[in-house]
Amino acid sequence: MNTTPLHATHAGDTSRDAICWVRLSSVSLPLDTPVSDAKVLTGRQRPMTEVALLFAEIATADGHEGIGFSYSKRAGGPGQFAHAQEVAPDLIGEDANDIGRLWTKLVWSGASVGRSGLATQALAAFDVALWDLKAKRAGLPLAKLLGAHRDSVRCYNTSGGFLHTPLDELLENASASLADGIGGIKVKVGHPDRREDLRRLTALRERLGDDVPLMADANQQWDRPTARRMGRAMGEFGLVWLEEPLDAYDAQGHAALAASLDTPIATGEMLASVAEHWELIRAGAADVIQPDAPRIGGITQFLKLAALAEHQQLQLAPHFAMEIHLHLAAAYPFEPWVEHFDWLEPLFEERLEIGDGRMHLPTRPGLGVSLSEQARAWTRQQCEIGERP
Repeated sequence: MNTTPLHATHAGDTSRDAICWVRLSSVSLPLDTPVSDAKVLTGRQRPMTEVALLFAEIATADGHEGIGFSYSKRAGGPGQFAHAQEVAPDLIGEDANDIGRLWTKLVWSGASVGRSGLATQALAAFDVALWDLKAKRAGLPLAKLLGAHRDSVRCYNTSGGFLHTPLDELLENASASLADGIGGIKVKVGHPDRREDLRRLTALRERLGDDVPLMADANQQWDRPTARRMGRAMGEFGLVWLEEPLDAYDAQGHAALAASLDTPIATGEMLASVAEHWELIRAGAADVIQPDAPRIGGITQFLKLAALAEHQQLQLAPHFAMEIHLHLAAAYPFEPWVEHFDWLEPLFEERLEIGDGRMHLPTRPGLGVSLSEQARAWTRQQCEIGERP
């Protein structure tokens, strides 16, 4: 009979996989064309010309390695790198298996700067790398490690439908996306002249036909009366959802729209913690929740949020970073969407397979991606902590 007290049990040395090396890289990805959405047209932001990425590469004494990333747009890249560099030494010697505990440890390493925003976005790169390492060690794609519900996920394209895109080009981009096997099209709205939004949606629906899934994204730029009027006017287009019609933190306003419109309301991408998303969920502010794993602190936090969303029977459509979100969407019980952006493709050696309206899970272990030489060439800052085995 085993008389060892329960509180005295512990994992044996054979299950320990100590972190011995971390490399951080700050990478600047240039965009071929400056990108504008409604926030640019209203003067709140300048056009986006680059994406700043924070990569974390982690290795253990047993020779296992993982890679993860976070990102920022327009500003914040150097800050993420600086914060990650400060807290990274606290990973050395820790067991790479203990992902949840390590997330909490790193949060408390930088507790004075809070538990959301830039600080936890920097931690996301470590967290994603640890999950990638764990799945690689198991010899499984990340989705399979988490418990996949499907081997492919419906996907829609966003990068061809920004407000700076002329109408004829927008229509050609949409047709090309469908020809490439993408299943839906999202178009940006929020022109100062609301009739222009309706004109573009009319032309797009005529080009695509009634059966192609179509989404519209206002990027938080309407007030409540405008959102009600535009939401009603857009009802004729059969949208899969209307995205971010109001300020990201206006849970009550989004809830009122969700209750009054037939078109589903989608939001959440700009929020930076599970707690902020919970306010939306609790208010009934979203029919479709759109979390971004790098923005809320990584996969560990995303899984907590996904459980809350599942409990409320919400649809899931993660924002951006398809290389991460494909796996997380595949592990969500209800049929989700994943957003296709080709912006990050030059950073990786591999490409995701798309066909028949769906993005297919890679069979490679972990995330299934590795950094390209181009990513190394775009690296602006880099540091290493510990020693690689």
